Amino acid sequence: MVKIDVEGCRSFVKSEDYKEYLGKALEAFDVLESGKGAGNDFLGWKTLPSDTPESLIKDCEAVRDLWQQKGVDLVVVIGIGGSYLGARCAIEALSHSFSRELGTGNTPEVVFAGNSLSEEYLAELMDLAAERNTACIVISKSGTTTEPAVAFRVVKAAIEERYKDASERIVAITDAHKGALKTLATQEGYKTFVVPDNVGGRFSVLTPVGLLPIVVAGFDVREMLAGAKEMEKVLAERSEKNPAVQYAAMRNLLYSKYGKAVEVLVSYNPKFQYLGEWWKQLYGESEGKDNKGIFPASVNFTTDLHSMGQFIQDGSRIMFETVVNIEKSNRSVVVGSDPQNLDQLNYLAGQHVDHCNHMAQLGTKLAHIDGGVPQLEVSIENISAYNLGSLFYFFEFSCGVSAYVLGVNPFNQPGVEAYKKNMFALLGKPGFEAETKAIHERLGK
Repeated sequence: MVKIDVEGCRSFVKSEDYKEYLGKALEAFDVLESGKGAGNDFLGWKTLPSDTPESLIKDCEAVRDLWQQKGVDLVVVIGIGGSYLGARCAIEALSHSFSRELGTGNTPEVVFAGNSLSEEYLAELMDLAAERNTACIVISKSGTTTEPAVAFRVVKAAIEERYKDASERIVAITDAHKGALKTLATQEGYKTFVVPDNVGGRFSVLTPVGLLPIVVAGFDVREMLAGAKEMEKVLAERSEKNPAVQYAAMRNLLYSKYGKAVEVLVSYNPKFQYLGEWWKQLYGESEGKDNKGIFPASVNFTTDLHSMGQFIQDGSRIMFETVVNIEKSNRSVVVGSDPQNLDQLNYLAGQHVDHCNHMAQLGTKLAHIDGGVPQLEVSIENISAYNLGSLFYFFEFSCGVSAYVLGVNPFNQPGVEAYKKNMFALLGKPGFEAETKAIHERLGK
C-alpha cells in the first residue's frame, strides 16, 4: 500500500496554510466523488480495480496462450501516450533487467512502436521483427492517430506478408463500436478488446490497454488489480489523513502560495524510469491548461545526482521533489572486503548495496531541504505487481483531486490538438487545404 510523508515540506510552509489547502483538497475530493465535476464523463477509471471482471483477465491470458502455442517471441505494442506508457512502466519495473541476455525469459519480448515518427527506429524494429516470431497489439481509440497508424500500417504489412495466420497475430484494442481500427478489426477478424468510453488514455493502465501487454509479458495483473483495489478503498475515505488529499493539498500549496512551479518525481531505482514517464503524462496533460499547472519533470537518482543534482541543489528555487521511496530491495548484494582497500570502501564491508542507496537518499533529502527544495515522499514496500497497482491508482486519484484544487478539468486535453492540425496541414491531409495555405504564407513559401 502507498504511504505519504509531507514532513520534508513542513519547514517551507505555514501550518495554517497547509490546513487551508487540506480543506481545499477535501472540497476537491467531494467534487471528484460526486461525479459532478468538469470532465465527469471520464470517471470510469475510479472503479476499475473493483469492477474488472475475471473474464477480461482470462481473455488476455487466452491471447498469451495462443501466441505461446505459435512460438511467438516478439510482441510489438503499438500506441502513443497513455496507450503505451502504463504498460511499459509495469513491464520495465517487473522484468529482470537482463533476462534476454541470460536466456531466462520464457515469455515474448515486448517492444513498443507508434510513439514517435522516427523512420530510423521503425526500420530497426522491422529488422528485429524479420528475425523473430512476431505478433502485434495495436492500441488506438480511432485508428487514425498519425504516429500509431503509420507504425501499424508498416507492421501489419510485414506480418501479412510473412504469416498465413496473420489475423491471429494481431489484436486490436479500440472503440467498441466505431472508428477505423474497429472497422478494420471486424473486416480482418482480429481479436479485439475495448477501450472504455469513460476512461481517458492517461488513466487507462488498468484497462486492456495496459492489462493485455502486461499479461503477454508474463506478469500477474490479478495482483496488480488487487493492489489498486486496496488503494481504491483507502482513498475513498474522506479524511485529512487520506494520502491523496495530503498530496494534492501540499503540492498545490507549494505551487499557489510559495512559487514552486516545478515538481520533480524522483526514484532511486532505474526500474522506475518509466514510472516517471507515465507520471509526467498523467499530470502534465491533466493539469497543464488555462495557463495554469505545475510542470512535471523526473530524474533517476543517484545517477542524475551527478548531473541534474547540481541544478536541484543550487539552481533556481522554483521546484519541489516527490520521491518514490522503495523500502526494500527484492534482491541482495553485499559489499565485500578487500585487503588492499585501494578504493577506500572497506568501511562499507558487510553492508547491503540497498543500505548504501538509502543512505544516499537520506543524505540527498537533507542536502536538498537545506538548499531550499521541499520534499514529499511516496512510499511502497517493494517493487511488485501489487504495489505497482496501488501506486498507479494513488497517482490517478490524486491527480483528479489535485486538478480540481487547481480549478481545471483533469480529463480533457485541448492543447494536444494544436500540433496535429499543423502537422496534417503540412503533410497535405485532405480537408486541411486552408490551413496548408495559411501555414505556407506564414513560412514565406
